[in-house]
Amino acid sequence: MMSLDASLVAQLVALGVAAGFLAGLLGIGGGMLMVPFLTMMLAGRGVAGGLAVKMAIATSMATIVFTSISSVRAHHKRGAVRWDLVRSLAPGIVGGGLLAGAGAFAALKGQALALVFAVFVGFSATQMLRNSKPAPSRQMPGTVGRTGVGAVIGFVSGLVGAGGGFISVPFMTWCNVAIHQAVATSAALGLPIALANTAGYVAGGWSLPSALPGATGYLYLPALVVIAACSVTTAPFGARVAHRLNVAQLKRAFAVLLYVLAAYMSYRALIP
Repeated sequence: MMSLDASLVAQLVALGVAAGFLAGLLGIGGGMLMVPFLTMMLAGRGVAGGLAVKMAIATSMATIVFTSISSVRAHHKRGAVRWDLVRSLAPGIVGGGLLAGAGAFAALKGQALALVFAVFVGFSATQMLRNSKPAPSRQMPGTVGRTGVGAVIGFVSGLVGAGGGFISVPFMTWCNVAIHQAVATSAALGLPIALANTAGYVAGGWSLPSALPGATGYLYLPALVVIAACSVTTAPFGARVAHRLNVAQLKRAFAVLLYVLAAYMSYRALIP
């Protein structure tokens, strides 16, 4: 059992700054970066491997509540958010998020969740590298289809602790939504994703003993506070940069980092 020392605070500040910037820039919610590093930090402080993964996922998702609000305000000011898509995808997202956070998340072992995370991060990295062009005639599905897509986004996001951008951005661009609109809309979708899943994590981990000072169930509150405070300040900056740059080269570089993080989480999946 260890208290929140200066070294851990410094690590959490750095993680929050990077996660917030990437959330605004790429619409990914920051979870794909936060989960592996939080897993390392928690495991290094004596938390059992499987529980460290679960706490990292839940804490990461909770920070996205704050990051999303900050990021979407910056995107909204530029008129980039497709609120029609947010409204039609949100109901399915909430349902899928609650199902994942309160049900599947608690039932699955941490090692299984680490493997799921690794697979989807690897998938996201591959999508970033491919940069494939959609058929010109392809459009977003109708109401029923959007509800189904939203449910998948919410459910998978709940299992891996990410804001859903790794699914929603490629899907929307595949349906010929402009990339800047897709990133901005994904940032807006991060809020219902994070709220629904965090509520599920709280319910699912209510009776768990505290793994560290400041931990409540699956949530590690000191990390939540520090990361959220830092990421909220840098997410708007990332959103501004996203509207100024062609982010193709940055996406390729980030994809390489994602492959490394996916490999680490695959390794965690093998540790009992």
